Parts: sequence; structure tokens; C-alpha cells
Amino acid sequence: MLQPTIPLDLGSRPLLATIGSYVRLTKPRVIELLLVTAVPPMILAQHGMPALGLIAAVVIGGALAAGGANTINCWIERDRDQLMKRTHGRPLPQGEIVPARALAFGIILNVLAFVLLATAANLLAATLTLSATLFYVFVYTLWLKPRTVQNIVIGGAAGAVPALVGWAAVRNGLGAPAWLLFAIVFFWTPAHFWALAMKYRDDYAAAGVPMLPVVHGVELTTRRIAAYATITVALTFAMTLTNDVGRVYAAAVFVLGVLFVTRAFALVREPSAQRAIKFFAWSNVYLMLVFVAVAVDTFVR
Repeated sequence: MLQPTIPLDLGSRPLLATIGSYVRLTKPRVIELLLVTAVPPMILAQHGMPALGLIAAVVIGGALAAGGANTINCWIERDRDQLMKRTHGRPLPQGEIVPARALAFGIILNVLAFVLLATAANLLAATLTLSATLFYVFVYTLWLKPRTVQNIVIGGAAGAVPALVGWAAVRNGLGAPAWLLFAIVFFWTPAHFWALAMKYRDDYAAAGVPMLPVVHGVELTTRRIAAYATITVALTFAMTLTNDVGRVYAAAVFVLGVLFVTRAFALVREPSAQRAIKFFAWSNVYLMLVFVAVAVDTFVR
């Protein structure tokens, strides 16, 4: 078992190193994918390019909120992160940042995000963004994650909210296309995350986190991944029923869907950690390209 790291003498750390530690708390790579799911719904809602100032507000506000939520998540899970090889190198387990300062940083980022979105977009977009943080922190991190194998199934709703935020920022309301895009991300999330959990199954077991591969094994996990991948692809086709997307989108999601489901069922046939992490990486690309297809189709039409 990994032993807790003795905090460093924080006063002796270079400024750039400290800034880097705060940036790492926000999990920038996670933020990138969240923003990809926010901007195309804006383009779809506008039927073209929204005002650049509004896009900037959603991108910056979304990044601040997601970074703040991730930071608070790191603060809550700092002791559990000590026990996992994948997370042991994060700033808090390594003693790079005082925990109380990390919590304050996360809260401040969310306050800034709310103010920015409420003033530059609208109150609905700001409220949806704040709700995602609260859901991620209190429902997923504190309640679901340590208690049930359904943690990521329900908790994934937080990561799907940016699709609603993008639409709401333009329309100041929510429509069927926005909810379908939300559903695509919601059902994509378990397949995506369970693949990662397969790779780090021993880590989650050591930390006492009841992820599906830990509780029910990899074979059942791969079958669930294939099922959720299939539902996700079906929902991408359901978007065509709204008449808000056209042939370019339909053709794109057909090709992407075939690849996504094929790779999911390949994981069922060969449930190895190596294939699981490859599927995890591909699932990121898949979701990004589906949302890019939404934007491209809108411009073409």
C-alpha cells in the first residue's frame, strides 16, 4: 500500500511550480472534452456561428467551472488518491498544495464561472453550470462513488450538462436537440469510464471504490460497455428525428457508430487491459467527432 506523502515546505517552491500544481488540480484534459460538447450545441441552436463573445463566455466559464469541480473532487479524494498508483502523483497526495487552499481555489473558480455566465450569457446557462458542479461533488463524488457500482452511470449526468449549457446560452431555454445531445454524453460516459476502470481495476480495489470491474469482473463489464455503446449510437441517430441535423451528420454518425460499436464488441471478445485502454482513448475521439459533425452539418446546411 502506498504511504501518505509528507507535505513539502510550500514556501520554498518556485512560483511557476506552484502555479503548475494548481493547474493540474483542474484536470485540463478532462476540461477539453467538456468544452467540445458545449460549443457545437451553440452552433446548432444558432443555426450558424454565435457571437464570438458568447462563445468565449461559455468556453471560459465552462473551463472555470469544470476546473473548479475537478479541484474540489481532488480535495475530497486526496486520501483515497494516496492509495492508487494512477492518482498518487496528484498535487494534494504529493503535498504540493495546502488542502484548504485547494478547496478555496475550487470554490473561487466556480463563483467566477457563475458570475461570468450569468452576465455574459444568461442565468439559465449559469445555473446549469453550477448544478453540474454540485451534482459532481455531492451526488457523484461524496455519495455514489464510494457506495455503488452505478456511480458512473448516474454521476455521468454532470459531464453531460455542458451540452445543455451551450444550447441555453444561445436560446435561453432548452429544446429536444439539447436533451438528445445530453443523452448521448450521458450514455457514452459509462462505456468510456468502465474501460478506464478495467485498466486500473487493481487501483480501484485497493482504494475500496466499487467500480463495476472490481465488483462484477471484466467479462460483465465488457458486455455492459457494448450495451451502452450501442445505446449511444442509437441516440446519435435519434438526433436526425429533430430535423435540426441533416445528411452530413447522419453519414458521419453512421461511420463513427459502426467503428464505436465494433470496437466495443471486440473488447467483449478480448477483455484485456490493453484493449480496454485503447477503447477508452478511441471513445474520446468518437464523442469529439460526433459533436464536430453537429457543427459541420449546421454550417453545410
